[in-house]
Amino acid sequence: MVHLLTIIFYQPLLNLLIWLYDFIPGHDIGISIIALTVIIRAALLPLSKKTIESQKALQDLQPKIEEIKKQFPGKEEQGKAMIKLYQDNKINPLSSCLPLLIQLPFLIAVYQVFRTGLMKGSLNLVYPFIQKPDVINVVSFGFLNLSKPNWVLAVLAGAAQFWQAKMMITKKAPINTKGAADENMTAMLNKQMLYFMPIFTIFIGISLPGGLTLYWLIVTLLTVLQQIFIFKRILNRDNKPVITVEASK
Repeated sequence: MVHLLTIIFYQPLLNLLIWLYDFIPGHDIGISIIALTVIIRAALLPLSKKTIESQKALQDLQPKIEEIKKQFPGKEEQGKAMIKLYQDNKINPLSSCLPLLIQLPFLIAVYQVFRTGLMKGSLNLVYPFIQKPDVINVVSFGFLNLSKPNWVLAVLAGAAQFWQAKMMITKKAPINTKGAADENMTAMLNKQMLYFMPIFTIFIGISLPGGLTLYWLIVTLLTVLQQIFIFKRILNRDNKPVITVEASK
């Protein structure tokens, strides 16, 4: 299984990175990683688009979901009401998870490429038709060593993830009505996760090679740009006036 994943995912990504390193003027590994990230993101664009749309739709439904929880305390009735809500809004709650699962092998392969792909001996997996460099300069932009952890990149990756998560949250005023304690508790937990994940990203990022942290930073920034585009399109679609034409009498 591991050998199969190496052939299908790891080796092609490693070869693409080496080819970019040879092709891009200056042989800068940082620019090569950015280019590789853009290519991977473009290849997975349909999946990431579906994920963002599903996550946004589920987030926008949260007020109605909380209303159902208050209106139907029983699990069975609550489940039926939830299913009807999803059907009425044409939303599959699993549709936001499936694209992420499909992307998981790519993420693992990218992690392996940046963790061990630039080490001595790893270039033995480079295809014969690709020029294999004698040595890869891991210093990018003349000062940034991407083979070692970099706390600045980790902080930037965490900040970018906070920005991305913040965009997903639907703003809602605090609820002071009777029986709203559960809903306010859910909102509080969501807010805690908003800060926890970026902090967790920074904590993990300071222990990973800088090349992988750079990849994660660029992926997050590209995701933010994609979210802005998708949200704007959804907003324009929802606000589009409906034109009706009356039949002539």
